[in-house]
Amino acid sequence: MKLISPLTSPFGRKVRVVLAEKHIDYQLVEDSPLNPDNQIATLNPLGKVPVLLLDDGRPLYDSSVIVDYLDQISPVSKLIPAEHRQAINVKRWEALADGIADAAVLIVMEKRRPVEQQSADWIARQQAKIDRGLECVATDLADRKWCVGDAFTLADVAVGCMLGYLDLRFSELDWASRHPNLAELRTRLDVRASFGDTRPPLPV
Repeated sequence: MKLISPLTSPFGRKVRVVLAEKHIDYQLVEDSPLNPDNQIATLNPLGKVPVLLLDDGRPLYDSSVIVDYLDQISPVSKLIPAEHRQAINVKRWEALADGIADAAVLIVMEKRRPVEQQSADWIARQQAKIDRGLECVATDLADRKWCVGDAFTLADVAVGCMLGYLDLRFSELDWASRHPNLAELRTRLDVRASFGDTRPPLPV
């Protein structure tokens, strides 16, 4: 299998963490839709990353679909519970974390446009999503060790990758001071090899 993604994508990192937790071999191909000669649109008509290219040449896209597939093909370190209600709860956490990350990515992309073309209202709307989302994640986590139940799941993977992206692109946000329980979760996640080995490089 080949995973096509830039190292800084929170969605690509989520897939890489899952691959590491499940000990699945793959080849990472670093590419971005921002590269002028990228081939991503030939694999995903939406032109988005990550894309998982299966051994038979079929592409899978959308990180949520990819991690679902990966969790089903290997019994190692199951990250989505078998019981339906618990599985939906885990996927709900993933959707919230991905939504926060998506809003953050949209702000980053907007700020790359010429200043005179940027929309302050658009940026503010995305920032409000981030703020509300973090408040919800912190409230739902409360004083628990993991997001869902007593075990590490895909919910923790998604939240950890989202927090890592905020650290990478929004250091001024200082979310850890406002939500110390999320900072404690991040600390627990950072000691896992899957998170340490996929930490995104600092922007240049």
